[in-house]
Amino acid sequence: MAVVELRNLKKTFGGANAVDSLNLKTVDGEFIVIVGPSGCGKSTTMRMIAGLEDVSSGSILIDGADVTDQTPTERDVAMVFQNYALYPHLSVYDNIAFCLQVRKWSKARIDERVRQVAESLALTKYLDRKPAALSGGQRQRVALGRAIVREPRIFIMDEPLSNLDAKLRVDMRGEIIKLCRRLKVTTFYVTHDQLEALTMGHRVIVMKDGIAQQIDTPQRIYDEPVNKFVASFIGSPAMNFLEASIERDGRVLRGVGFELRLSDRVSGALAASSRNKVIAGIRPEHLFPVDPVDQAQGKEDGAGFLRGRIELIEPLGSQVMVQVSTGDAVVLAQFERREGLELGQSIVLGHKPDTPHAFDIDSERSVLAEQEAKNRAALVQAA
Repeated sequence: MAVVELRNLKKTFGGANAVDSLNLKTVDGEFIVIVGPSGCGKSTTMRMIAGLEDVSSGSILIDGADVTDQTPTERDVAMVFQNYALYPHLSVYDNIAFCLQVRKWSKARIDERVRQVAESLALTKYLDRKPAALSGGQRQRVALGRAIVREPRIFIMDEPLSNLDAKLRVDMRGEIIKLCRRLKVTTFYVTHDQLEALTMGHRVIVMKDGIAQQIDTPQRIYDEPVNKFVASFIGSPAMNFLEASIERDGRVLRGVGFELRLSDRVSGALAASSRNKVIAGIRPEHLFPVDPVDQAQGKEDGAGFLRGRIELIEPLGSQVMVQVSTGDAVVLAQFERREGLELGQSIVLGHKPDTPHAFDIDSERSVLAEQEAKNRAALVQAA
């Protein structure tokens, strides 16, 4: 177990910043997920932590000791790669035992440890097989077994599930979560899949262009994204965005065919600013159909609405996804399946209370996040 600290970590390739000024301090045994689009710097970050990539500037500390210039072996880091990286000519047993053999453990000690790990990963009956005779999920478990057999201080997993089919990904995701909770080893997990980020991590780092956009718990990132990029990247399907004017002391965002009512926190942040327009954000799962009569009553009660025409209907089993055109925009709504929906039909959508977001048109920063940053800065200055 270990506490990892990254201080102003930076990596430059040919004058371009692959990772820029990354700061993080983990809790012992924490599961950190790094998520972002291809080329955002997440794998480069992991390779620097593992010691496989030199650091351009900044430092890496493990349990308070600077390991920036140490080799991977000296850092006691185990890495699980996307392509498994198993030795094809060795059996499952020998693949798992390899690093212990290099360390010159006794045969009896190696055998005991390998069989213990194999049992925990349900690999005991495959110990004599070669990797070519295993399924993708079994190979992934062997790669995990090789990583955990020597009980490292830190796990690093670089998109370990990307080569698996959808069902196996779900199964292996659960296995990795249970394994890391049981071992209580500080883990860094890289993925481009936002669903994995939301379900697996204690904290999530959302990266774009080498910069950490937000570091927080999965729920906070979903509920309070700091900018439009994070709001669009986290959540499936992606958040809807609409240009809107601000009305009623920041309590309402209005545009062609819609009126969104804001929470007290967001409206308070808007009221404290001099903006006239913002980008409104609303997640598809926060929209639902309402009867026009109920919508009229809802307006009196202060409920928001969005009015438009159904352009596409996508059944999702127990739920349905609809595309609705409103003004010059098309929004997605996802809600419980219901009868009577037809293409071209007019529809009125309500939204769940306190769910709309507001983003600055120029900076694309969350208005709420900007105001809270100003409040923190004022407190620091006053102190």
